[in-house]
Amino acid sequence: EPYYPGHFEVKNTFRVVELALEQIQKNNAVIELAHNASEIEEITRRGKMAAFLDLEGSYDLEGDLYLLRALYRLGLRSLQLTAHNRTNSFIDACSGERLWNGINDKGLKIVEEMNRLGMVINVAHASSKAITQVANASNHPVAYTHGGFRGIIDIKRNISDEAARAVAAKGGVIGLQFGNYFNSPKYYKWELSKPNPVKLIEVSEKKFLTIEEADQEVAKDLPFVSHEVIPDEYRMGADQLARVVDYGIRLVGEDHVAFGSDFDGGLSLPKKMKDASDYPEMYKALKAQGYSASRINKVMGLNWLRLIRTVTEGK
Repeated sequence: EPYYPGHFEVKNTFRVVELALEQIQKNNAVIELAHNASEIEEITRRGKMAAFLDLEGSYDLEGDLYLLRALYRLGLRSLQLTAHNRTNSFIDACSGERLWNGINDKGLKIVEEMNRLGMVINVAHASSKAITQVANASNHPVAYTHGGFRGIIDIKRNISDEAARAVAAKGGVIGLQFGNYFNSPKYYKWELSKPNPVKLIEVSEKKFLTIEEADQEVAKDLPFVSHEVIPDEYRMGADQLARVVDYGIRLVGEDHVAFGSDFDGGLSLPKKMKDASDYPEMYKALKAQGYSASRINKVMGLNWLRLIRTVTEGK
């Protein structure tokens, strides 16, 4: 990632994967690592949480396939192609320079290798053209793990209707981020009227000699969780997020919409929601929308499980 320049992003990638594995092992009484859908089901049957590792941000700005394979051996089964909001050497990001008109040949080789390994391809944060190209090139369905719809809020970070249809056409899933900024037109209009409207993560242009220096700079903005005080009249409720779900289902169908909360993504959450313990608010909101239990269960998790099964088990 550009947050760890000078190839420190590779070192940081392996650090965070190892940290995740250490934490899973340390808390093994309640959580276990899953590599596929069958393991997710087996772990949950035993009353534990299943951890399925996804890496947000390019694992390596140069796209070295040896590093990709090494991460797979460590247990990583899903990764995002772009370097967050910045373009890297093989794919254009939503807010970055348009260097490759979507994805280049190197990026297509990464897609091919991830298909071979059975890794979920995450296209969140990619440009609209890149999302469409990856969905079309992949032999497996792809995941847009967290974001919103441009038909609701017209920002680059949200997925366009065209790209959403391309993801769905290959059996993919679109995960909805829970932030007001992505999903509430009323909040978005209020945010733009403020003297200093919200900005998505700013990338430091400083050059660091060591990864420890980069750590210190990044740590200034952590934990990256919003505690913004928003007047109730502008903060959306779970009902608005349910309406966004409905927009997505009308656009691409009930098999292709899910939740990708991004609880630690820094953007303000709906009323009554603060962390993962508040997921029941979304079940209640979808029920109030008139959805059946079977449709709600798809959105709440079964669509993700199906995609993971298809990619990791070929079923």
